[in-house]
Amino acid sequence: MSTGVLQMVDSLLVGGAERMGVTLSNLLPRERFRPFLCTTRTDGPLGEFLSGDVPKLHLKREGPVDPAALRRVVHFVRDNGISIIHAHASALFFARLAAMFPPYPKVVWHDHYGRCELNDRPAWLYRLATARIGAVITVNEMLATWARQSLAVPSGKVWYIRNAVETPGHVTPAEDLPGTPGKRILCVANIRPQKDHPTLFRAMVDVVRRDPQAHLILVGDYADAAYKDGVMSQLGELGLTSNVTWLGRRTDIPRIVKACDIAVLSSISEGLPLVLLEYGSLRVPSICTAVGQCAEVLDHGKAGILVPPSDPARLAAEIVSLLGSPERRRQLGDALGDRVDTVYGSKAIVDQLIKVYDTVLPGANR
Repeated sequence: MSTGVLQMVDSLLVGGAERMGVTLSNLLPRERFRPFLCTTRTDGPLGEFLSGDVPKLHLKREGPVDPAALRRVVHFVRDNGISIIHAHASALFFARLAAMFPPYPKVVWHDHYGRCELNDRPAWLYRLATARIGAVITVNEMLATWARQSLAVPSGKVWYIRNAVETPGHVTPAEDLPGTPGKRILCVANIRPQKDHPTLFRAMVDVVRRDPQAHLILVGDYADAAYKDGVMSQLGELGLTSNVTWLGRRTDIPRIVKACDIAVLSSISEGLPLVLLEYGSLRVPSICTAVGQCAEVLDHGKAGILVPPSDPARLAAEIVSLLGSPERRRQLGDALGDRVDTVYGSKAIVDQLIKVYDTVLPGANR
């Protein structure tokens, strides 16, 4: 009999943890698993990428503890014979509550935290939530170390598993983008402090001075309107309004990536950014700060360009260099594409995930 697995996320808004919830639901082999997906708070545009055979539950939870939402998920788990709740990011806390009721599903926590270098989470709270947990999956080694040392999760229950990316089929480049082909620079990142858009903007001042046709395209949502407004106001102050366009939240990201020439991330902290894998899956050359597992994704500079965080001069120099070298762009794009196919392909990642599930439920469906 197949094992019921519920991927639990707080929303289906655009983000790495949310995309992984959808991706893993799609990729789990049906001969062994029955996948389900639950959002604890809100739906979102990522729902359209979920396979049609995956049942969805939207709880519309209000507040940390919502008795009505908790009853709904407990009944859903029981009625569908779900044995594992795979909780992504902050959905951990609600998953642990749900697991306190029959049939007492095992909880696997997937830690995607992108601010791991900043070390700003209350360890005591996560220590309580991960006590006697089935397993912890982390997207980088730093988070795995934090789980073992700060949360006291036994080493045998902590797994570092790289993010997976679903390889797209034929992608038609977007045709309505601003900028000139050959001069488009793309940054897909929600507007929040961790992503450090100000450094990218300062770099663009130098890039535009040296190549006036260069155009930066920004894609991403925001949670804090005041912060977003403050960041975007810098474009006018720096004289970049004609060379930078913010598209906001988009669901056609592969088409946008395909139409751009260079992809960048200027983050000061990351876990393992799924968008970097998406850049690679479409063979777009990438420049990224050396934070989180980004250096590993770019094969320590062999499959992309690494720059220090908060260094606009270095970032500008690398962007200008790539803009001026179509052949190098092709070489780096192919190198990253090959690496993503080989190291971050779905089969290898799903095989590792199955090992975690088998450890949580010994003997299940072997």
